[in-house]
Amino acid sequence: MSAYAECERIVQDGDPDRAVAVGFATKPAQKHLFALYAFHLETLRIRDVVSQSLPGEIRLQWWRDRLASEEPLEDAAQGSRIATALISTIREHALPLDAFERYLEARVFDLYNDPMPSRADFEAYAGETSSALIMMATMVLDRSAAPRLADACGHAGVGQTAISVLRSEAIHRNRHQVYVPTDILAATGIDASTWLAGGAGSERARDAMRAFAREHLDRVLHQWASIPVSVRPALLPALWVGKAPITAGAKPSALRRLWFYWRQMRS
Repeated sequence: MSAYAECERIVQDGDPDRAVAVGFATKPAQKHLFALYAFHLETLRIRDVVSQSLPGEIRLQWWRDRLASEEPLEDAAQGSRIATALISTIREHALPLDAFERYLEARVFDLYNDPMPSRADFEAYAGETSSALIMMATMVLDRSAAPRLADACGHAGVGQTAISVLRSEAIHRNRHQVYVPTDILAATGIDASTWLAGGAGSERARDAMRAFAREHLDRVLHQWASIPVSVRPALLPALWVGKAPITAGAKPSALRRLWFYWRQMRS
C-alpha cells in the first residue's frame, strides 16, 4: 500500500466527516488532504498510546525533526508512511513549516491534565491546531485564494474544536482533562472539579460551550457566499459538526451529511 493510500485508509476509519469532504475536492488535491488529516489523527491520538507525558513529548519531537529534515524523502520519513505522504505534501505545496511547529507545540497541552485557563487560551489552542489544519488544507486546494481565508479558517477551527470537546467529554473525563475553559465554567457556576465529576451545573456549561462554538461557526456562515468553491471542502467538516448530534455515541446519518455537504458546495 502506498503512503497516500495508507493515509486515506486512516482518515476513512478515523474521521469520516473529513473523509467525505475530501470527495468534494479536486482529484489531484485529495491525496494531499488525506496526508494532512492522517497527520492530524496520528498526533491527536498520542495521548492514547503513551502512559506518561514524556514519551508523548518525544513523539512530538520526532515529528518536528522529520518535518524539518532536508534529507531526501525516504531518509526524512524514516519508514513512516504518514510522514512520507506529509513531507511530500509539504514540499510539493510549499506549506509553512512554522505552522506545523506551532501545531506540534500546541499538542503538548494534550499530554497533561492542566485545565484550559480561558476562552482566549482555548481560541489560541484551537487556532494552532484545527484552524491551522484547515488553513493548510485551503493552501493545498487553492493557493491563490488561501490568504483571504485566514479569518474564516480561524473561526471554523475554534468552533469545530469546541464541538469536539463536547463529543469527547467522556474520554476527557476519564483522563482527568478539562478542555472547557475555566472562565466558561465559572460563568455557569461550577469549577473544573465539578465538571470532571459531572456534577450539578454541567449541562449549563455544555450549553455555554455550544453557544461559544455557534458564535464562531456563525462567523464562517456569514462569510460563506464569498468563500470560493475551490476551498470549501476544507471548511465543510467544521460547519457539519455544528449541525450534527453532539451526544456521545450518536451516529448522524451519512446521507444527511452528504446532502449537507452537497448543498453547502452550491449555496
